[in-house]
Amino acid sequence: MRRLLPAALVAAVLVLAGCTSDDVPAPGAAKIDVDTPQLRQLKADAGIEPCTPGTGDPVDGGLPEVTLPCLGGGDDVELATLRGPLILNIWGEWCGPCRKEMPAVADFYRRYGDQVPVIGIDYQDRQTGPAIEFAQHAGATYPQLADTQGALRAQPPVPARVPVPAFLFVDADGTASLVTGGIGSADELVELANQHLGTDL
Repeated sequence: MRRLLPAALVAAVLVLAGCTSDDVPAPGAAKIDVDTPQLRQLKADAGIEPCTPGTGDPVDGGLPEVTLPCLGGGDDVELATLRGPLILNIWGEWCGPCRKEMPAVADFYRRYGDQVPVIGIDYQDRQTGPAIEFAQHAGATYPQLADTQGALRAQPPVPARVPVPAFLFVDADGTASLVTGGIGSADELVELANQHLGTDL
């Protein structure tokens, strides 16, 4: 007879193991709102900054030529036009390890955002309202993009199985590198930024 694990134990195993995009069902082609009056109000209440389009041209080894909408309304951003030093944090409200990591990313942004900006990418969240509330709870005021349909999947340097949370480090030339997330403090992100962006924070 097959034994079922208690729900709490299953949840604990998932949190400790990290998340991949396979952990959340793909939303398919269903329309998921990222810009409504209610979402704009939630974004304003959370103090999340507006999204700013980039000015560069796509480069070899850079971010994918994927355009994402701004979570909670605002300008769309073509990732390939972004230049660094810059950190993109891929996260999801559905991802347990993101709950631990996002406050640390928010702390990094408060301390070093003027030197190394941060942009969040909310990945495959079907309910964008709770995602904005999650960012607010974590104190994350940096701009947030939304990838509700998994457009980043298999777009180098992002693999087909998107590790969430994850970081994309973008240097001044637009070259990007992917690093699996799961940090517990701003100091850990400082070390990663110095390593991958050549900064001296």
